[in-house]
Amino acid sequence: MFDLFRSREKSVRILLGGLLVVVAISMLTYLIPNYDTGAGGADTVVAEVNGDPITSQEIRKVIENQTRGKQLPPELIPTFVPQIVDQMVTERALAYQAQRLGYQVTDAQLADAIKGYIPQLFPDGKFVGRDVYAGFLQQQGMNIQDFEDNMRRQLLITRLRNIALEGTIVTPAEIEAEYRKKNEKVKIQYVRITSDKYKSEVQPSLEDMQAFYKINTSQYTTPEKRNLTVLLMDQDKVEKGLTPSDADLQRAYNQNQAQYHVPETVKVRHILLMTQGKPASEDGAIKVKAEDLLKQVKSGANFGELAKKYSEDPGSAAKGGEYDVQRNGQMVAEFENAAFTLKPGESDIVKTKYGYHVFQVMKHDQARLKPFDEVKAELAAQWKKQRASDLMQQASDRAQPELQKDPAHPEKVAAQFNMELKTFNGVEANRAIVDLGSNVDFDQAVAQLKKGEVSQPLALPPARLAIALCTDVIAPHVPPFDEVKDKIKDQIVKNRVEVAVQKHSQELLDKAKSNGGDLAAAAKSMGLEVKTSEEFTRTGNIEGVGPANYLSDAFGKPDGSVFGPVATPDATIVAKILSRGAPDMTKLQDQRVAIRDDLKRQKAQERNALFDAGLRDALVKDGKIKYHKQALDNLLSSYRAG
Repeated sequence: MFDLFRSREKSVRILLGGLLVVVAISMLTYLIPNYDTGAGGADTVVAEVNGDPITSQEIRKVIENQTRGKQLPPELIPTFVPQIVDQMVTERALAYQAQRLGYQVTDAQLADAIKGYIPQLFPDGKFVGRDVYAGFLQQQGMNIQDFEDNMRRQLLITRLRNIALEGTIVTPAEIEAEYRKKNEKVKIQYVRITSDKYKSEVQPSLEDMQAFYKINTSQYTTPEKRNLTVLLMDQDKVEKGLTPSDADLQRAYNQNQAQYHVPETVKVRHILLMTQGKPASEDGAIKVKAEDLLKQVKSGANFGELAKKYSEDPGSAAKGGEYDVQRNGQMVAEFENAAFTLKPGESDIVKTKYGYHVFQVMKHDQARLKPFDEVKAELAAQWKKQRASDLMQQASDRAQPELQKDPAHPEKVAAQFNMELKTFNGVEANRAIVDLGSNVDFDQAVAQLKKGEVSQPLALPPARLAIALCTDVIAPHVPPFDEVKDKIKDQIVKNRVEVAVQKHSQELLDKAKSNGGDLAAAAKSMGLEVKTSEEFTRTGNIEGVGPANYLSDAFGKPDGSVFGPVATPDATIVAKILSRGAPDMTKLQDQRVAIRDDLKRQKAQERNALFDAGLRDALVKDGKIKYHKQALDNLLSSYRAG
C-alpha cells in the first residue's frame, strides 16, 4: 500500500504464477557469479535478437551452473551448447514478439514480480531499501538494471505463453477419454527372470578371460593421474581460532558507531477504509464508517480485531493493522506525519490518497546509540570475520609464491600461513576429490599441472582457500592381466547373463504363446515362478515389478494376451493379462477440472513448441535474429579442447 512493491491487480498475480516457472530456467544466466573457464578469449556476441546480444560469457555462465550441479557432464558440453544458445534466442524472440503485439510491463507489475521472486527483500512485507537490494544483486554478480531487464523479459514471455493456454479448448469427450485412461485397471500374471538364476551357467574359464583381455586391452588402460599436496584454509576454522581483545572491540565500536544508531521509530496500527478507485459519491459514507470505528476504539474496543475485520490494507490487516514507521519516506506523507505527531495511546482519523485511516500510535521510541555492551557479541563476530578474511587474503597473496620457491617443503609454507596440509594420490583429471567437494575450477586447474608446479589460489565452497602442488604425474598405462582379472570376469559374466536372460525370457514367451497362453504351465516347465498382481492403474505400482509404466503394453492388449520380454532395473518380465477393471465413472465430475487443466497445459506446450520454432524462422528471415557462426564455433572449440 505504501511503497512501490505492493500491488493487488489480479492480472499481476496470474502473471506471477507462470513467471516463476519460466524465470527459474532463464535466471541461470544471471543468478550466478561471473565465471571464466580460461577456455577462450574475449567476450564475443554469439547471437542477437533485434540488436539484443547474447554473448559467449552469458552462455559460459549457464554451462558453469549446469556442470556445477552435475546436470551436464563436461564431456557433453559441446553437444548441448547449440541447444543452450537456441533457448536463449527463443526467450529474447518471445519477449520481442510480445512487445510487437503491444504488451508492456509496468513498474508496479515488475515490483510485484520481484517481491514474489526474492521475498527476503521484503521482511514483514516491507522493502529493505534500494541499497540492500543492490548489494544482494551484486553478491550474485549482477546489477539492478540487468536483473530488472531480465525480469521484464520473463513477464513478457509469460504473457505470451498465457495466450496459448487461454486459447486452448478441451472437449468433454477428451476429458472423459483421459479419465478412462488414467483410471482403467489391469490384473496380470507375471514371471520375473533375474540374472542370479543363470550366473552359474556362464562362469568364464581362464582362457576365456585371457582372450577377452587381449581383445579389450585398451578398455582397462589407467588414465593419467596426479599426486597432489593441497594447502587448505577454511574461514570458519580460522574464525573459531581468533579471540579479539576488549580494546579491539572498543576500537571497532568507536569507528563504526553510525551502524549502531537506532533511528526514531513509532509503532502504529490502522484500519484502512479505501476510497481510491471508488466513486466520489461514496466518500461521505466511508468517512462516517471511519468515525464510527474511531468511536469504538476510543470506547475500548479491541483495535486488532477491528482491523482484521474491517481494514482493506492487505499488508497489515491480518496482523491487526500494525506497522513500524521511521522518518524515511516509506509511508505516504500524511501517514508518516500522524505517526510522529500523535502521542502513544492517541487515536485519530487520517486521510490519505488511499482513503480514511483509523489511526492509533502504540509506542514511540526515540533515536539512540546502542551501548557497547549491548553490541559486544555482534562486534566480536564481525571482528573475527574481518580478521579471518584478512588472513585468508594474505595467504592468497603470499602462500602461492612461497610454495613456488620451495615446493619440496610445503609443510613450512602451511605452518607459516596457518594452513592445513592434505595429500591426495591418484587424482584423475576432471574427477572431483571427495574430501574437497565438487568444484569445476579446482578440477580443471589441477588437471593441467606438471610435476613440481603450483596452482593459483582457488576458492572452494563454502568459504575455503586451496593451493595445490603437483608432486607427481603418473602416465597412462595398461595394467597386467592379473591386476584386472576380477574386473574381466565380472564383465564377461555380466555380458553372458544378459544374453542368457534374454534367451530364456524369449523361450518362456514362445512356450506360453504356443500352448494357448498358459503362462503358468510354460513357467513351470522351465523352473520359474508365476505371480499374480493386484489390479493397478497406469500410475500405480506392481508388487515385485515396480512402477506400472514398465508394463504399459498391458493397457493396449486384450485379455489373455501374453507379452514381453520387458526389462526393468532388476529383472526381465514376461506377463499375461488376466482381466480389466472399468474406471468408476461416478468420480469423473470430481476430477473433471484437474484433468481439463492438465490437458490444456499439454496442448499449450505443444502449441508453444510449434509457435517458438515458427517465430524463430520468421525472425531469421526478417533479419531480426542473427547467429554469428564463427563466434559459436570458437566457443564450441574451447570446450572440445578442454
